[in-house]
Amino acid sequence: MKELINSLKGDKVIWAFVALLALFSFMPVFSASSNLAYMRHGSGNAITYLLKHAVHIFIGFLIIYQIHKVPYHYFRGISRIVLPIIWVLLFYTLVKGTVIDGANASRWMVIPLIGISFQTSTLAAIVLYVYVARYLSKTREEKVSFQSSLLELWLPVFITLAFILPANFSTAALIFAMVIMLTFIGGYPIKYIAVIIGTGIAALTLFVLIVIAFPDAFKNRVDTWKNRIENFTSDKPGEDDYQIEKAKIAIATGGIYGLGPGKSVQKNFLPQSSSDFIFAIIVEEYGLFGALTILGLYLLLLFRFVIAAHKANSLFGKLVVVGLGFPIVFQAIINMAVAVELLPVTGQTLPLISSGGSSIWMTCIGIGIILSVTKKDEEIAQELEEKQFREDALQKLIDKQLQEDEEEEDENQEKVNQMKASIKNKIMEDDQDDYSITENPMKAVLRKK
Repeated sequence: MKELINSLKGDKVIWAFVALLALFSFMPVFSASSNLAYMRHGSGNAITYLLKHAVHIFIGFLIIYQIHKVPYHYFRGISRIVLPIIWVLLFYTLVKGTVIDGANASRWMVIPLIGISFQTSTLAAIVLYVYVARYLSKTREEKVSFQSSLLELWLPVFITLAFILPANFSTAALIFAMVIMLTFIGGYPIKYIAVIIGTGIAALTLFVLIVIAFPDAFKNRVDTWKNRIENFTSDKPGEDDYQIEKAKIAIATGGIYGLGPGKSVQKNFLPQSSSDFIFAIIVEEYGLFGALTILGLYLLLLFRFVIAAHKANSLFGKLVVVGLGFPIVFQAIINMAVAVELLPVTGQTLPLISSGGSSIWMTCIGIGIILSVTKKDEEIAQELEEKQFREDALQKLIDKQLQEDEEEEDENQEKVNQMKASIKNKIMEDDQDDYSITENPMKAVLRKK
């Protein structure tokens, strides 16, 4: 286990928060899936759904592990190559997509032969965020002209949103908001951003008017949006009101500490209790304490994303962390806000906690790229540390050699001084035998015996 943990590169704190959220998800998914088991095969045994969720989580972590090993700058070119492919997938999903659990929209695409369905808009969001980060980092040192950015930046953005909007307004709105935030952080001129926001509002208004004029074109999606907003702002009963009412009952029942794991009552009545409204089940079973814990984990994850973006050694790395990390946390906040009726029903899942393979895997792709950025920063920091260590070791060797040379020089000087002292002493000893002939030349001879 220790070797496995040591093999994980990148920000260990992000790894820890992602693992905590994934581990916590097993209990509410297992509990909330019991109503699906009753409806589909009448047994109420949710073990199958728990194992399925475990497989999704396991595959998700494999995705994170494999992607975080890829140098993040590779994704610059990948985003340009994959974006046209994403448009083809979005168009196919819009025309021939699959409807799951009675949703009034074609949002899913089934992979041939494998039979796994995934929501193409989530993959499109990841590719688009990386593409926008690439453009902003490329034009950092250049003077951006609105005309050139319209073709290279905003045209791909609006094409992507145009394919997502008819079936999934909330996802399109979230992607547009994140792109605007990304361009603001990336230094794109604010006056141009204001023009783009106005253009986006005008395009949405035109789309709504067209769909109202041709109601059969998009299966009454505008009516669905309109009904959700009316249900949110009025007391008119509707399907969304039913979900919200059950969610609020679950939250009110939870109290401070909750009813306990697996003891939810509203899971038997609340549609999408294991996905869109799983937060209400969490509050019912774990109370306000559990709700604040989950919220705190997401906010700490957001804080860690900010730190990772600050530490990134390139503008592209900073923008990738912001563009892929912030939407995960914002989507979680939107999911919680819907459960407590602060926002209309949007269909956004709770990242890493709600059941569903494609939503988990797409989140894991984004986290893997973020960890790839932090891994590169760690590698650079490690290289600098090793370089500093080598320089310190070399300096120690030089200092040691200099010290040895000084000691040897001191020893030689001491020997010289000793020799001088010895010669001086010898001379003084010789001076004691006085054979001077200054007084009488014969005295020296007479004195000598």
